[in-house]
Amino acid sequence: MNILLNGEARALVAPITLLQLLAAEGLGERRVAVEINGEIVPRGRHGETVLAEGDKVEIVHALGGG
Repeated sequence: MNILLNGEARALVAPITLLQLLAAEGLGERRVAVEINGEIVPRGRHGETVLAEGDKVEIVHALGGG
């Protein structure tokens, strides 16, 4: 299955949930905002949201600093 992740083509093994994708990207424990096909996915739905062929996923995470 192919998706766009932050504007870059990515091949994934289907089925995969958003939570699994975040874990694979090393973001499982981080506070992130995720948008799929232009719609924000609430954190509580990451585990039940299954990605589909052609999805456009944008992940934004905050960086600490001062």
